[in-house]
Amino acid sequence: MQHHVRPAGSPPTNNYSHAVAFTGTTIVVSGQVPLDAEGRLVGEDDALEQTRQVFRNIESALAAAGAGLSDVVKLTIFLTNLADLADFRTARDEVINLDRPPASSLVQVAGLVNPDFRVEVEAVAVLPAG
Repeated sequence: MQHHVRPAGSPPTNNYSHAVAFTGTTIVVSGQVPLDAEGRLVGEDDALEQTRQVFRNIESALAAAGAGLSDVVKLTIFLTNLADLADFRTARDEVINLDRPPASSLVQVAGLVNPDFRVEVEAVAVLPAG
């Protein structure tokens, strides 16, 4: 895996890579929302706790496929309110390798499947070849 955090001529980043090159088995994780294993909302009206739960769910999905958060090469983030960006970044930075951050896209959306959800995150990971 090669992380190109800030190639020459590219703008500054906030803990994401502009590009990640990889080979191996690709794992695609569906958008994860802030529900616990019993289907209960975690962090009602609290973007930080919702995001932490989302990353716990991503970690569980990756583990089922034999991977971990360190194998993530791309995140797609959906926020209903850009005011939650700092909370998202705090939770993300607790779990990713800041020296080798994944590529990322972030989109503000009008709403998610449940109006109480403030964040949803999709992930792409790769298991090294061999």
